[in-house]
Amino acid sequence: MTLSWAAATDTGLRRAVNEDSFVAQAPIFAVADGMGGHAAGDFASAAVVTRLAEHGGKPAVGTPDIDGALRLAVQDMGRGAGVTDEGSGTTVTGVALGVIGDEPAWIVFNIGDSRVYRLVGGVLEQLTVDHSIVQELVDAGQITREEADTHPHSNVITRAVGFHEAPIPDYRAIALEEGMRLLVCSDGLTKELTSYGIRHFLISGRRPEQAVHQLVEAAVGNGGRDNVTVVVVDVLRVVRPEHAPDADG
Repeated sequence: MTLSWAAATDTGLRRAVNEDSFVAQAPIFAVADGMGGHAAGDFASAAVVTRLAEHGGKPAVGTPDIDGALRLAVQDMGRGAGVTDEGSGTTVTGVALGVIGDEPAWIVFNIGDSRVYRLVGGVLEQLTVDHSIVQELVDAGQITREEADTHPHSNVITRAVGFHEAPIPDYRAIALEEGMRLLVCSDGLTKELTSYGIRHFLISGRRPEQAVHQLVEAAVGNGGRDNVTVVVVDVLRVVRPEHAPDADG
């Protein structure tokens, strides 16, 4: 398969420190958003992506690899004496190239409210479900999706990596398709852009670098209330064994 990708992060206009971190190294692409209001959110997010990055360069990654990396990251946070005395935590979300039933597939994973989206044929789909108070209210039918965006508890998440607890990611497997574009982002993007805006810039940016630049620029331009991190991955070509050329060409 042939992939193309780009990534960028921006502190935004209101934060003094960028607590976001990312890894963009095939076969793994992930974003971690250190939790605001807690000590050393930047340390926590860096710990997670550092452990995930240890799988960069491998032909494939499985859920045991991701689970192990997150557990090691929690241990790393616990060893940050003097830095994380008050406890630290982070969201994490991403995609990893894996193998499901002998077929290549994307493994989508998340903890918290950072998100993964898929764009195929002009249709944008959110692949992750937020672990947040407002998402629970939406699921229960108590508020609408639109009301969730402005809810006073919109920044309260219900699951995180850290605080000396075992991390519990949600997993989802999706097929690889030529022409698909994946977006991995922190909530600094989704706070400032609607799904319509996200779709617009994912479509208008022909190359991943263009889409990433436009998304970050738009989020900061719309207020930049939080750190903004964006990873865009394109699947340019997929050759499965039965379609591969034979030895004679």
